[in-house]
Amino acid sequence: MTLRLGRIERYVLTQQLKALGVALAVIAALVMLIDFVEVSRGLNSDGELSGFKVLGLVGVKSPAVIVQLLPFVFLFGTLGAYVSLNRRSELIAMRAAGISAWRFVLPAAACAFVLGIASVTVIGPLAAAGDAHWQSERSRINNFGKDNTAQAPVWLREGDDARQMIIRGASQNRANGQLLGASFFIYTTSEDGKRRFSERIDAETATLNAGRWRLTNAVGGQSGQRAVQYATMDLPSNLANEEAFQQFARPQSLSIWQLPQQISRINSAGFASTSYDLRLQQLLATPLMFAAMSILAAAFSLRLMRLGDMARMAVSAVVLGFAFYFVNQFSAAMGSAEVVPPFVAAWLPAILTALAAITLLIYTEDG
Repeated sequence: MTLRLGRIERYVLTQQLKALGVALAVIAALVMLIDFVEVSRGLNSDGELSGFKVLGLVGVKSPAVIVQLLPFVFLFGTLGAYVSLNRRSELIAMRAAGISAWRFVLPAAACAFVLGIASVTVIGPLAAAGDAHWQSERSRINNFGKDNTAQAPVWLREGDDARQMIIRGASQNRANGQLLGASFFIYTTSEDGKRRFSERIDAETATLNAGRWRLTNAVGGQSGQRAVQYATMDLPSNLANEEAFQQFARPQSLSIWQLPQQISRINSAGFASTSYDLRLQQLLATPLMFAAMSILAAAFSLRLMRLGDMARMAVSAVVLGFAFYFVNQFSAAMGSAEVVPPFVAAWLPAILTALAAITLLIYTEDG
């Protein structure tokens, strides 16, 4: 069975896509303008960056923010499309001809769902790559001309189910990734599953290379035994050289294709991956959210079409947008704090929005 769209459905879809394009252009322009001011005042306070360089940084920074605001694009874009149809009395003519609202609302929701999939699988990864590049460039510009030796302590963790190693470096040489004043705390897992302290090793320097830590001027001792000095010693490592001293990329800098591997890596290192789990579930719920926002906007406009109050519709749309933002952010905060599971925190706003939209549409259409 194939889905065939009639002239009315195609016409409404065309109007919706045009309105979505306008809403996207307006929101993107506002975001880029704000980011341009932020980058100019933040990184370019000394005037060392050219205008083209600032525009380039804005070009890689803004897409990640725009992608996060796409639900508003579907809300206001769909609302604008139906307002336009309402002003030209085209919706009135369709309803007078006995055409059900479901006939042109559901194809619009299906289109939003498909666009949501494209956003998550294609546009989202590009925006995430841009955000990662922005974070890297901002760090490079802020650290330009500074001492290559980082004075802040460096903490690393690696291991598996049988052995865990916590590494602390008093400072780090960024030029070669070498840890200065390093301490290695080694823990082993007993048969009953409990982790116990096994050994501590202090070294003047620690260099990661070819799957091992090379320690110089080291002093180590196991629990209950006398310390032993080593001129050099090697410790096996499962850290990759290029990623060992990098902080875990923030969830917004990772695409849906990278998140599962990152979650596995974080869990294997013994850290909590709650924020990454939440981000993954939010991406999976995005298509449903886009469809729900389209249905909600359409149902809102259909109901207000009978009242003929355009000003009230605009105010209600703004209030609805802020209400969505509050619920989504509150749910995300609850998930990040592990008050609720990430799955619930990510899917609850989308499901509630979809249920509210369908309920409103049923009430508007069937009374």
